Amino acid sequence: MAVPLVRLRIVAACWAAAALIAYALDLWGQTRHGLAGETGRAFGDDFINYWSGAWLAWHGRAGIIYDLAAFHEFQQALVGGPLQGYHYGYPPVLLVLTAPLAALPYVPALAIWLSMGWLAFWWTLRLAWPGGAVWLAIGTPALLINAIAGQNGLWTAALLGGGLCLIDRRPWIAGVLFGMQIYKPHLAAVVMLAMLAGRRWSVVAAAALTALALIGASVGMFGLDIWGACARTIDLMRRLVLEDGSGVWHRMVSVFVFARRLGADVSSAYLIQAATGFVAAAVVGIVWWRDVASADVKRSLAILGTCLVTPYLQDYDLVMGAFVVAWLVGEGRVDRWRIWVSALVLLTPLLAAPLAQWTGLAVGSLLLVPAFVLVAAKCFAGDAGAEHSEAKRARA
Repeated sequence: MAVPLVRLRIVAACWAAAALIAYALDLWGQTRHGLAGETGRAFGDDFINYWSGAWLAWHGRAGIIYDLAAFHEFQQALVGGPLQGYHYGYPPVLLVLTAPLAALPYVPALAIWLSMGWLAFWWTLRLAWPGGAVWLAIGTPALLINAIAGQNGLWTAALLGGGLCLIDRRPWIAGVLFGMQIYKPHLAAVVMLAMLAGRRWSVVAAAALTALALIGASVGMFGLDIWGACARTIDLMRRLVLEDGSGVWHRMVSVFVFARRLGADVSSAYLIQAATGFVAAAVVGIVWWRDVASADVKRSLAILGTCLVTPYLQDYDLVMGAFVVAWLVGEGRVDRWRIWVSALVLLTPLLAAPLAQWTGLAVGSLLLVPAFVLVAAKCFAGDAGAEHSEAKRARA
């Protein structure tokens, strides 16, 4: 039975229209004091970090990017009004990847950042589900959250999802995409584990060479000291943003933050996160090693495993969940378990923050864990590998 694309088109079109209005209103609210809102949010929110970092790096001022006070002063001058305490919490390789932003004024750069990110997301999503890609690409709820946050969820989804789609057809290109994810390495860890377990050596080699090339380029362009400054800033932000969670805990969807908001101390929360992550990583590794499921189900498990392994995961990172939906229900696959997993993945970024503010808990992981468990259970029960087994018998 084919997926009802007509219904998908209607829902996606209605959602896209509402999302565009919501995003326009949000941007308008960020113009109260120059390019800042009443609460000190910058126009484009976190995008101000990407643009500021790129501009400073490519205008000979890379030394202040990881200096919180100097970076804040530069950003306040940029928006022309009082601003919250933004920071650059990424390794210097991102300064290499975002270099083109330095050639553009701030507002046009934001438009390019989001539009090109969407195009990359849509193009790679076509590899997973050619017939429904455009509608899924405009109807994924996490898109609005990513746009309002001015974040990189579209790029992460394109790199990880696109890479997973290409591991068989273009393994070296897949590895390059994975290697570029070095700007957020915690989101690539499970995927690379899957590549190792699946014995995809060309992919692993290409990813390693790409990551090393980007690290080498950043050292050659900005020096080695900037990596030390980056490490100190990220350590500080880990304590303030992740472990304390002040101001952003409701947007976190990791097991670690769920445990913290439930009352666990930092050490206990890390222990719970480590135990959950170990189990999730082991399951992904076994499924890929034993090759017990179809390619689409294994890819979905790798993305869902990523969500459970990392302690730092925000709602905008879940744009990559669109690939899980494309792999599981695209091209007419409408088993009930696939529908449930897809619904959980799509709705988590939309519901996580409101539920967290209402309950006082970071409950996003409570939606992601069942999705992972359901896919993993189907793998080990053999249900998710039926098509795969038939294909293997046909080849034999």
